[in-house]
Amino acid sequence: MPIKGINYELCSSCRMCILDCTKNLFSVDSNKKVIFKDTENSCNLCGHCIAVCSEDAILYDNFGDEAFTFDGIEKLETIIPYENLYKFIRAHRSVRQFKKKEVPKEVLKKVIDIMQYAPTGSNMRAEKYVIVSDREKLKSISDAIIEAMTKNPGMKESYEERFRLLGQKFEIPVFFDAPHVMFVSSQLDMQLADHNIGIIITYGRLAAQSLGLGTCWNGWAQIASLDNKKVMKLAGIRGKHIGAFTIGYPNITYRRCPPRSRKPVKGLKIDE
Repeated sequence: MPIKGINYELCSSCRMCILDCTKNLFSVDSNKKVIFKDTENSCNLCGHCIAVCSEDAILYDNFGDEAFTFDGIEKLETIIPYENLYKFIRAHRSVRQFKKKEVPKEVLKKVIDIMQYAPTGSNMRAEKYVIVSDREKLKSISDAIIEAMTKNPGMKESYEERFRLLGQKFEIPVFFDAPHVMFVSSQLDMQLADHNIGIIITYGRLAAQSLGLGTCWNGWAQIASLDNKKVMKLAGIRGKHIGAFTIGYPNITYRRCPPRSRKPVKGLKIDE
């Protein structure tokens, strides 16, 4: 078990670990001493006890990496104020025009690193990651997606002409000639898997934007994989649920944030 216990030389008995542990694995014994006990191995390794401890008194091992802190962690709004975050997110666009230049591996790794810190239900973290950069393989995956969607009677009429037109503009039409495609898959056989993948990809897309990259969620890969397992085989992924997004240097500049209609929110009344 990665959580080993408590360093009592540091512990101040603040009991914040008791309050924040979702599995109720911390408690107070008859001597009013805070203890950690996980006899059923029910700890989900969320690490909240480590994060909340003001004295760094939680003993742990084999988490995969080390906990760290930084100036401003207790007041994150001072690092990225809402006004800056609002602009960053409002300006986020789905990019479908890419430069041919490949993204360096160390930059792609930064995007993947952020994705692996995305929250998942019960901290299950059942996802796998694959990056495809080989153009011939991307073309084969694109062809398999087009085949699956145009053979489906319910989608043929909607997509056949769209893919034909894209094929006149791009060598790899499904992916808009992007130099890389990131796939995220999950073995979980539940709807929660799609939610987890969606959150993970959103983390990745925002991280990519902070690095000067453009991305686009590719729903076609997700849809086609349900009808054509060849898509998953070509991509080298396994799982009952997948998500994908293109990534590369954008070959376009957006100069303003487009308008969006506001949706009514029940329970929140704001005076105009």
